Amino acid sequence: MKEKVEKTLEKIRPALVADGGNVELVDIEDGVVKVRLTGACGGCPMAQMTLKMGIERILKKEIPEVKEVVAV
Repeated sequence: MKEKVEKTLEKIRPALVADGGNVELVDIEDGVVKVRLTGACGGCPMAQMTLKMGIERILKKEIPEVKEVVAV
């Protein structure tokens, strides 16, 4: 599952990098994907929306085993 998540994050990453940010996979535990938003994304007021409406939505669509995405 980790490989699938990394592969999907690679598709998302260019959009984040274009805005000066990035995302890194920290851990996966019982379907919960833990990520760290870095760069501009780390302090952005819209980071929670990016996390839930962007990253989580795409990961759940591509990998049904993903239950939730949380920032750590």
